[in-house]
Amino acid sequence: MGENGWRWTDAWIFVSLVIASGAGRHRRSATSRRPEGVRLTDVLSTADHLNHAIPQRHEVEAAVQRLVGAGLISVADGWFRITADGEQLWRTRPRAGVATMVDTVQGVLTRRHAPGSADWILDEADHAAAVQEYAVRSIPTPRRSPEGHSGER
Repeated sequence: MGENGWRWTDAWIFVSLVIASGAGRHRRSATSRRPEGVRLTDVLSTADHLNHAIPQRHEVEAAVQRLVGAGLISVADGWFRITADGEQLWRTRPRAGVATMVDTVQGVLTRRHAPGSADWILDEADHAAAVQEYAVRSIPTPRRSPEGHSGER
């Protein structure tokens, strides 16, 4: 694939964002105080579950620049959102075959969309904070007795 074509990482980040956001199933109402979309930590968490790896800062930055530039996602005030075009891509992707979702989406991107370019920058500290938040979330909490007892006698 040429330097200007879609990369596997672009599809990985897109699929992670779609899954993390519930693919539009959990839209916020217009009166909700919480914006529609997901935070970077949610995207990283889903990406880790999909590929057993947390995307590096430069991977996220490049993928988001290309996806925003293509009109498939948007990012504002730290919230990542799927656009109407992104939802259309997701809903109309092929579902048959042995390919993974990421491979399928990469194929759709390659055939139907040109990668774009946007001036979005992911600060190193923001990426590190999101990775740290994900790591803290991943630590299992101790189980508690259903009766509220700590188990001590």
